[in-house]
Amino acid sequence: MEKVKKILVVDDEEDVTTLVGYHLRSRGYRVETINDPNLIMGLARTFQPDLVILDVMMPELNGIQICRMLRADPRLKRVAIIFLSAKTEEGDRIQGLEVGADDYICKPFSNKELLLRVQSVFRRLDDSGDQPKGVVLQIGAITMDVDHHRVVVHGQPIELTATEFKLLRVLMERKGRVQARDHLLLNVWNYETEIETRTVDTHVRRLREKLGSEASLIETVRGVGYRMVDRKPEVCSP
Repeated sequence: MEKVKKILVVDDEEDVTTLVGYHLRSRGYRVETINDPNLIMGLARTFQPDLVILDVMMPELNGIQICRMLRADPRLKRVAIIFLSAKTEEGDRIQGLEVGADDYICKPFSNKELLLRVQSVFRRLDDSGDQPKGVVLQIGAITMDVDHHRVVVHGQPIELTATEFKLLRVLMERKGRVQARDHLLLNVWNYETEIETRTVDTHVRRLREKLGSEASLIETVRGVGYRMVDRKPEVCSP
């Protein structure tokens, strides 16, 4: 029997958490809501959600700060995060993705859009369950153990979100082949091509930062997208 997914909805406006909670519960999710952002970490540690839907603009403790706190907590660092925000500028969306969110939805939003985005995030989380077991990918000094959701660079483990992990996996599995931005949106985010492709660029930039010295293995193909390449061996002069 499939485990019921748990979602924590955080917004200082009670009418928002009530409405969002209602629609999520109608789809069979187990939902907790909270209107005081100062209480989120205690509830999150107790509830152990699979996904946090998080308002950005809240008093005292905003969504960006909370996202950083979740990513820094060993028990919560892999939880998926979707931002809800009335801040619709591109820079605001990029900031949200750069601090570790998996998605960013601008207010006002339709309930249908929210539910589709939630389903998309959960498909990414569940994706490894349908894959062959014992898969280990290696490019340069990057090793990915798919079964254990583990990536090491030069022997040191790095922490990736579910979205970052799937993005890196797609690039590694298709080494040498150019992956267009709209193709990545469909294969990593399960979005159609009309969705903002800057999402891909933001996640690639964050992924490169985490890969450190191996960041150059992800090449930018100008005007198209990205590809993963293996480092060419150095040729020693005689």
